[in-house]
Amino acid sequence: MNKLTVDGMRPTALGKHLIADFYDASRLFECAPAGEILRQAALAAKATVLEVNMHDFGDRCGFTGVAVLAESHISIHTWPENDYAAIDIFMCGDAEPMRSLEVLRQYFTPGREQVDILQRGNMAQFALAATSA
Repeated sequence: MNKLTVDGMRPTALGKHLIADFYDASRLFECAPAGEILRQAALAAKATVLEVNMHDFGDRCGFTGVAVLAESHISIHTWPENDYAAIDIFMCGDAEPMRSLEVLRQYFTPGREQVDILQRGNMAQFALAATSA
């Protein structure tokens, strides 16, 4: 059952979306190991990895990548010249995206971070809006 429920009824939110900015981060050049870290982050969240696709911009210019999950995705884009990584984790169902964030945090070791958490598909809010319209 989806953990985002109220009294076992339909989900209050269909998914959780984490937007993370890692500042003063490390390991922003190594594309291949980062792909494996995306896979590990997904597995830590109990998500199902369908595919991991990475692109190295070469000449120590960073990389971008995405782990496509049955539950949605984890993506990253790095700016090594700024010691910065933009990370997006979106998962539905019983997956636990905060566990993915912890794996990524341990690997990229940001000195500072900003994390925003969004509830996506807030069905309870939608139902309230529909009944009051």
